Amino acid sequence: MKIALLQLDIQWGKSEYNRKHIADLLNAHLGVDIYVLPEMFTTGFCANPNSFAEPVECSETLSWMKEQAKKLHAAIAGSVLVSEENTFRNRFFFVYPDGYVKYYDKRHLFTYGGEHKYFTPGKQRVIVEYKGWRILLQICYDLRFPVFSRNIPESYDLALYVASWPSSRIAVWDALLVARAIENQSYVAYVNRVGEDPQANYEGSSGVVDPYGHKHSEVLRNQEGIMIFTLDKKKLESFRKKFPVLQDGDVDLLNY
Repeated sequence: MKIALLQLDIQWGKSEYNRKHIADLLNAHLGVDIYVLPEMFTTGFCANPNSFAEPVECSETLSWMKEQAKKLHAAIAGSVLVSEENTFRNRFFFVYPDGYVKYYDKRHLFTYGGEHKYFTPGKQRVIVEYKGWRILLQICYDLRFPVFSRNIPESYDLALYVASWPSSRIAVWDALLVARAIENQSYVAYVNRVGEDPQANYEGSSGVVDPYGHKHSEVLRNQEGIMIFTLDKKKLESFRKKFPVLQDGDVDLLNY
């Protein structure tokens, strides 16, 4: 399966501009199965959502994602700031090529940045199925909480992390992504933004970690760009069969 990670320099609060810019990038990189966009890819990360949130029932960004997915014959995934029934959500949409949508609401809100003051957390973890792969959806701060992403034997094959993770803590980002891949014996694909917003600077460090803990990246730190990787399901299954770590996990201690 081919996966494209869009490491973007998101323009603060300029949703229409960001969508058009992303569409141009997508159209220049065809033949991919999944395109993955960063956290809050149309606005930049915003802990106070009043100015930027889109009503989910008429979200321009979700409509745009559906259009792009159908046009490209590929899935598109990324986090959007939405409002729903007098609440705000940091919502990770996974849009299938036919326009069908599944979503995950960020569970772990970033207290340090004030996200918990305005947003309602999600309660359920979400695994989507696509082209024979089971894919766990995760957003930024979720990375710090391994119990929530713990892989019950063969419950998922790939974890997607979309983020606005600042440069000041990029060493933590790099380390935890490798840990999540090793402990869950899965692929981990991760996309972080570059550039700056009123709160922080960002340097990207997007890429893929394979189930062995090996990082694969095109070293686009501090640069906007698209990175395309091919993931091997047969290699993953062979590794799990040969070295069956997951079956020895503490499944009885987990409560999702």
